[in-house]
Amino acid sequence: MSTSSPATADNRYTLLIPALFVVLWSSGFIAAKVGVRDAEPLTFLTMRFALVAVLMVIIAMAMRAPWPQSRREFGHIAVTGVFMQAGYFGGAWVSMAMGVGAGVSALIVCLQPILTAIVAGPLLGERVGPRQWLGLALGFGGVAMVVAKKLELGFGTPMAMGWSFVALICITVGTLYQKRYCPHMDPRTGGTIQFVMGIVVLAPLALIFEDQRINWTTDFVLALVYVAIFLSLISITLLTIMIRHGQASRLTSLFFLVPPTATAMAWVMLGEILTPIGIAGMVLTVIGVALVMLPGRRAA
Repeated sequence: MSTSSPATADNRYTLLIPALFVVLWSSGFIAAKVGVRDAEPLTFLTMRFALVAVLMVIIAMAMRAPWPQSRREFGHIAVTGVFMQAGYFGGAWVSMAMGVGAGVSALIVCLQPILTAIVAGPLLGERVGPRQWLGLALGFGGVAMVVAKKLELGFGTPMAMGWSFVALICITVGTLYQKRYCPHMDPRTGGTIQFVMGIVVLAPLALIFEDQRINWTTDFVLALVYVAIFLSLISITLLTIMIRHGQASRLTSLFFLVPPTATAMAWVMLGEILTPIGIAGMVLTVIGVALVMLPGRRAA
């Protein structure tokens, strides 16, 4: 009987986690688009974070996961939560609630590895070469094509699109901050802190700017359960694990697979259709991100 070598097992691990992450992360855009039909985005997110926080506390206690040992460590994780949970999800969900399609929002956020690669140079000592800069230009050019066409057709507004860019900035800053200041964060206890910070930031905003309207439809309940368990508990944990095990700019290369995956899901499940210009823009963006992420020669 043959047994898998450590290298083979490691390769399976390396492939399985990214593939699962891409599918779950892409489907999150679809679930969010469905959920915001029956509830305002910040109210929906606050409910989601509250549900996840309770589940995470139970998991952390049952598994006796280690909590931060200092106020400094706790503070760094809390700051990461503000960006990764409140900022990223808040921006993306508000954008979709204002009419931006799930596929378009996913495409804008796809620029995250490009921004990460650019900023990673001075912050983390990772080299950014001419090919990465070319990828930057192509990526932003592709997104500009899609956004311009959608605005021309009346799908979304500049402000609505802007919230997706806010989400892009927040996920980029959050990823880099976590990589630098809390790379060894335990995903169970650290995730709990991050989700609580999402509640702390978004709950007051929901009370101020929304009327907490909720239509308790079957679709809404399913969307809430899905984003709480699959998008939060599982995919965020996978993202944390990946951040802990590699260069920030290359780990986030997975995000270039999210737009085509999310777009295909949105086409099948939500009836969203991209125009030929939109498809060309998406392809250009994916090529740009791929240029940034493809392995190249490393400095000694």
